[in-house]
Amino acid sequence: MNIPNQKLMPFLTFPGKAEEAMVYYKEVFGARIESITRFEAGQPGDIGKVLNGIMDFDGMKLLFMDMSTAYPTPAFSWATSLFLTFPDEPAFDAAFAGISSEGAVMMGPEPVNEIRKCAWVTDQFGVTWQLVWA
Repeated sequence: MNIPNQKLMPFLTFPGKAEEAMVYYKEVFGARIESITRFEAGQPGDIGKVLNGIMDFDGMKLLFMDMSTAYPTPAFSWATSLFLTFPDEPAFDAAFAGISSEGAVMMGPEPVNEIRKCAWVTDQFGVTWQLVWA
C-alpha cells in the first residue's frame, strides 16, 4: 500500500463489501478510487477481497479493507460519521439523493444555524455521513 501523506485518515472495515462501497461512493460522491490491493493466497484474508483500498475525496483520503470471514466484522455506528461538504446546492442534492436512496435518513436536509443545508444519513453499508452545503 502506498500510504498517503495525510496525518489522519478514516479507515473503514467492511464484511466483504469494501469494493462495492468504493464503487458506490465513486458514483454518489464523485470521489476517485486511487488504488485497490487484494488479498492473495497465503495472506490472512479472503482471496480477491480488498486488503486495502484508497479513495480520494478532493485531496482527502479514505481507506478501506475487507475483514476476513474468519473473524466477525464490527458494525458501523452512527456515533462516528463522515462529514462531507459540497460547493453548491445541486451537488448536495445529488449526493443526498444517491446516498439516501438505500439508506436511512436520520436528519434533514434542513438548515442548521449558518449551514444552508445539512443532512445526516446512514447508507446501505451502515456508514453514517453528514452532508453539508454551507
